[in-house]
Amino acid sequence: MKTLAFTKGQGTGNDFVLYLDLDGSNDLSVSQVVELCDRRFGIGADGVIRVVKSAHLAEGAQALAEEPTAEWFMDYRNSDGSVAEMCGNGIRVFARYLTEKGLVDLVEGKVLHVGTRAGVKDIQKNKAGFAVDMGRWKPESNEYLVSSHGIDVARPGQGINVGNPHVVVALAEETELQNLDLNREPRLEPKPEAGANIEFVVPAEPLVTNGVGKISMRVFERGVGETMSCGTGVVAAALATRLWAGSEAPNQWTVEVPGGTLGVRMFPTEEGEHVGLSGPAELSFEGTYVFRS
Repeated sequence: MKTLAFTKGQGTGNDFVLYLDLDGSNDLSVSQVVELCDRRFGIGADGVIRVVKSAHLAEGAQALAEEPTAEWFMDYRNSDGSVAEMCGNGIRVFARYLTEKGLVDLVEGKVLHVGTRAGVKDIQKNKAGFAVDMGRWKPESNEYLVSSHGIDVARPGQGINVGNPHVVVALAEETELQNLDLNREPRLEPKPEAGANIEFVVPAEPLVTNGVGKISMRVFERGVGETMSCGTGVVAAALATRLWAGSEAPNQWTVEVPGGTLGVRMFPTEEGEHVGLSGPAELSFEGTYVFRS
């Protein structure tokens, strides 16, 4: 029977099974990913992260062409086995894994370059855990209507792309957020061909305190379902809220999710505005898993 040495990690409750594949020879099948992520019969997780050298993947070769020091590649799979471009919580847990396993030495002020399917991401240690430069972003021109169990009528949604697709929906109050039934997938009209993560957001009252905006969020992740947190979703939610709030809105935000609190910062670069994500990342336990088939 096939076995797998693994480590379990989480970032604000968004949890992952990580495993090291130094030579790129141990790519898991869809059914194996699904088995690992099963919370009753497997380990249980929102996704699986293969820690692999960039040189051993075609996507990794693209990352190395973009940044020659991007030695490591985050090969991320959703719990249904589908491939995802990027995971904001996952990449912080990925950085925690690399540092705690002694695979990289990331001291204060140093930048770690990591390859992903959404390009190379820059990571630094900070007081919250890790901060990730998520790169450039763009609002989408499509107009969406979002229907979900627990809200009375369809609401407009703002499309945001941060390397993977999101649709953000504003709700009026915390009660609406709590009444959502995200055990069932919300419906998007029109339905994006590749699907999208869907975030439901409630602004704090007041929205801005001491120059920092604050919102609460729940998320339905494509290929997963509702999760306690979604890093790219947190970023998309803060960006959408800033768009709605207008030109005087701040560039720094805190976002409350069921699993904790994350920080978002928008900042200028030579190539355009970037957005950063910061928050905790922890390794929980490790072991050896024996696949059933």
